[in-house]
Amino acid sequence: MVQLFSLALIFLFIYLVHILVKFLLSPDRRRPKLPLPPGTLGWPYVGETFQLYSQNPNVFFASKVERYGPIFKTHILGCPCVMISSPEAAKFVLVTKSHLFKPTFPASKERMLGKQAIFFHQGQYHSKLRKLVLRAFMPDSIRSKVSDIESIALDSLKSLEGRSIDNTFLELKTYAFNVALLSIFGKDEIKYREDLKRCYYILEKGYNSMPINLPGTLFHKSMKARRELSQILARILHTRRQMKLDDQQHPDLLGSFMGDKEGLTDEQIADNIIGVIFAARDTTASVLTWIIKFLGENPSVLEAVTEEQEAVMRSKEESGKERLLTWEDTKNMPLTSRVIQETLRVASILSFTFREAVEDVEYGGWKVLPLFRNIHHSPELFPEPEKFEVAPKPNTFLAFGNGTHSCPGNELAKLEILVLLHHLTTKYRWSLMGSQNGIQYGPFALPQNEMAK
Repeated sequence: MVQLFSLALIFLFIYLVHILVKFLLSPDRRRPKLPLPPGTLGWPYVGETFQLYSQNPNVFFASKVERYGPIFKTHILGCPCVMISSPEAAKFVLVTKSHLFKPTFPASKERMLGKQAIFFHQGQYHSKLRKLVLRAFMPDSIRSKVSDIESIALDSLKSLEGRSIDNTFLELKTYAFNVALLSIFGKDEIKYREDLKRCYYILEKGYNSMPINLPGTLFHKSMKARRELSQILARILHTRRQMKLDDQQHPDLLGSFMGDKEGLTDEQIADNIIGVIFAARDTTASVLTWIIKFLGENPSVLEAVTEEQEAVMRSKEESGKERLLTWEDTKNMPLTSRVIQETLRVASILSFTFREAVEDVEYGGWKVLPLFRNIHHSPELFPEPEKFEVAPKPNTFLAFGNGTHSCPGNELAKLEILVLLHHLTTKYRWSLMGSQNGIQYGPFALPQNEMAK
């Protein structure tokens, strides 16, 4: 035991020396320093990561804004960063001057997702990837998948019948994961579901860990699972190439990537598939968990949503049409769509996004984080920001980001939420269990009660 502890200390010492040498030799260190906004950086290396993730982010951000103003510096997940908390500043970074800010993530997440993933790039390569992703996720492509998504939703809800659910979020993660695989691999996803799920569930546990690749750490276990995921994806690519089918015969994301005439490498395809699973699963499951909570707490809204969904069902029965949902049915759910939008605002699943200045703008070399949560909860924009109201606010809704790096899968996310809510409200009744107060963050915001233990 003593030998293992001594070995761990040696590895840690070597790692810290590596970080120190890298810092001392960094060309950024020798560059003239520009003035930075006020704020604090916390402890060396870890910064203020624990202060952010150990409490309600609203408390962390609000205390910073009150003390330092709408622009302040901090240090989280190994990154020194500047946080901005106004719609104007967010638009400057995400839209007006987006070419001056490249997307970036903490080192741990970048290594786990893969450096070729769309999130970490801009320019020609990013435009190419975005075009390929949109080709698979635009309405014209996903409208044919409504019945398959509906089948997954019905199976998911049936598995919950008559149960007291200890972890609603975990159950909804399975639903969102299966829909993500459907959108990536088409109906072939069932062949790979269990192997991909096993590896991905290990990988995700290290997303917000410190990037210390020592045996026994979350990061080390996650990177091992990441390598196994790449091997599984390599076998899937080999199988599809052997079938010699083009992207028209496989109108899914993998078909879009493999049908690209300019050609993507297997590594690029694998990185972007893992990235899409990351983007599509926990976020959608978090939103669904919050919707169930908010509907349970607001009976009048639940009643109105149920009436809208029952009207959709009746219209199909009266016209003699097949009872399966269609794309057109989902376009006749305006109130339910507004409930989704308001949930995205109130819950603010993503508190911020990472950007890094590619040249000296004001804060060259630092991460710049537009604070979606602060904008969505600003009393100046929303008189009662914590209150759940079905009332959209123009130009202040950033749940899917903004500009050229906005989420290309937002139509798919809204579709799978609408499909599940249709069957949940028309076929089932539920009640919330346990305390309805409290929020947990790790890193996505979730209700801290029986629904999210």
